[in-house]
Amino acid sequence: MGYLKYKGYTGSVEYSEDDKCLFGKVQGMMRDNITYEGATVEELTADFEGAVDDYLQLCAEKGIEPRKPYTGVLNVRLGPEIHSGAAMAASKSGITINAFIKNAVARALGMAL
Repeated sequence: MGYLKYKGYTGSVEYSEDDKCLFGKVQGMMRDNITYEGATVEELTADFEGAVDDYLQLCAEKGIEPRKPYTGVLNVRLGPEIHSGAAMAASKSGITINAFIKNAVARALGMAL
């Protein structure tokens, strides 16, 4: 699956064999279902960007703050042994457990902090 990016939003790129078209939805928007489609990548991209723009315009008209797809807050269930190990490793490194986990995930994704 591919992805499109626009104004801080990420959209999926999928293919419907039945309909012979490309389609997708904005990722991470559990309460707002933003979808789009197109016969070509260019049409899909235009419809995706238009859908994001429409969502932002609707929010502005209603005077509400647009939802962000990912807030940066994530609750993770690790299990007691991993939680304890992470806490001890963080303490030994002189950082918070949150910073330790953030660093570990960033390294796993090949991202620099």
